[in-house]
Amino acid sequence: DIDLPSAVKYLIATDPNLQVLGAAYLQHKCYSDGNAKKQARSLQAMPKLVKLFNSPNQEVQRHATGAMRNLIYDNAENKLALVEENGIYELMRTLREPDDELRKNVTGILWNLSSSDNLKDRLARDTLEQLTDLVLVPLSGLGSSGVIQQNPSEAEIFYNSTGFLRNLSSASQQTRQKMRECHGLVDSMIHYVNSSLEVGKSEDKSVENAVCVLRNLSYRLYDEMPPSSLQRLEGHRRNDSSTMTGELVGCFSPQSKKAREHYLNADIITFTEVSKDPKGMEWLWNPQIVGIYNRLLQRCELNKHTTEAASGALQNITAGDRRWAGVLSRLALEQERILNPVLDRVRTADQHQLRSLTGLIRNLSRHARNKDEMSTKVVSHLIEKLPGSVGDKSPPADVIINIIAVLNNLVVESPMAARDIVYFDGLRKLFYIKKRRDSSDSEKSSRAAASLLGNMWQYAKLHRDFKMKGYRKEDFLSL
Repeated sequence: DIDLPSAVKYLIATDPNLQVLGAAYLQHKCYSDGNAKKQARSLQAMPKLVKLFNSPNQEVQRHATGAMRNLIYDNAENKLALVEENGIYELMRTLREPDDELRKNVTGILWNLSSSDNLKDRLARDTLEQLTDLVLVPLSGLGSSGVIQQNPSEAEIFYNSTGFLRNLSSASQQTRQKMRECHGLVDSMIHYVNSSLEVGKSEDKSVENAVCVLRNLSYRLYDEMPPSSLQRLEGHRRNDSSTMTGELVGCFSPQSKKAREHYLNADIITFTEVSKDPKGMEWLWNPQIVGIYNRLLQRCELNKHTTEAASGALQNITAGDRRWAGVLSRLALEQERILNPVLDRVRTADQHQLRSLTGLIRNLSRHARNKDEMSTKVVSHLIEKLPGSVGDKSPPADVIINIIAVLNNLVVESPMAARDIVYFDGLRKLFYIKKRRDSSDSEKSSRAAASLLGNMWQYAKLHRDFKMKGYRKEDFLSL
């Protein structure tokens, strides 16, 4: 016949059995009852439970952390109350206990807390180093054994911890930076993903979390990485570009074979230096990581979140004008042969996956050396995804814009791309997109389609094909 007020009173009893009884009642009552959570807070249950996290009695610790886990779930006020009672400090002390049940509760509490945006930066500041040392390094297999050896409880502790990191990694630039710099954090994620791939566990939920962390940490990577690392990746080509370009133009045009060889050699020297023995955040831009993401795209059949995160991470590290984005793009295309696995994903992708996949192909098409070869592989698959009439299922506007940008990147250098667009019924779809201007999003895709069609008209050899399809010069060149 216990009620909430009595249960909260029991928390400060001298008898540990009564403390267990009070905490167990709170845990049960607050499992899914929002009013009970509110009432418990008003009865001052939060500070009393925090005091019991490090009780000398293990049963009391387990029940107090279990009760807190339920109290803060889906309740922002209770989360804040826990933090204000010095709860993070007490939780990190408890995490040192060699008790799996306790560690499950503590990491579960941390994961719950990290879903509140206003707490992420503080959690990163107060937990990352200890969590990495106590959980991530030993349980990822990065520690002494080099192999993942987790019992079911440890698997849950690791899953909670990677879920916590996944939430934190989507916070501010400051928190991303803190995570990249945290000794052992990135290495643990990489080691866990790599080892899981080796033993055929690519569908694992902790792999999903780890790959999401890597994707988030590679967001805006070239803008946020240390200047010394960036300088190394940019190589001589950027530093003394004026003398280099003058010298090149004097002897041969930058597009000539000799110039390409010169650049290629410069790439190879930097590439060899950077590839050696990556540590910590260096993994995020290391050539080896392209292979890891590629293996995930090929081997992870069921977990769409993992493949979306892998293609999103690849999109991040191949984005922009930086030289290294180009180096990794060409590595992905030429050594990793990544285009086929990516296109396999495009066939069955949902909208979220299509965003990152088409964004990645857009980057690759920009940096590809052989635009003709790429065109023969991608044009038909991408045109298939475009809408061609009012009833067609249409992907989101940013996917349409990505697809048109890929086609444009290819068309400006490859007559084959322009020819394939005609052959695979792309003109009808592009003219439909160009004419459709019923929202600000369709305005953008309309402008992109107009630009692509204008570039296609430059191929005089195709004018006859255009006319046979019923299109005139004005159709291509009007905005």
